[in-house]
Amino acid sequence: MKKHCCDDMDYHANFKCDMHSDPFECPDKLIVFNDKNNGYGLIIHDGGSSSISIEYCPWCSSEL
Repeated sequence: MKKHCCDDMDYHANFKCDMHSDPFECPDKLIVFNDKNNGYGLIIHDGGSSSISIEYCPWCSSEL
């Protein structure tokens, strides 16, 4: 069973940057996934560690 709804979401939710240890500092990291509550968020790249919770996949539009 797949953990994420599509290949694009799987790629972005699991993306690990070689240059940035903090995902909120990496401009290429778009999605944050919380294993505890299976929640997804779009990272706000403003220098902080905020994200906006999303209910639908931005790539395949499946309900998360």
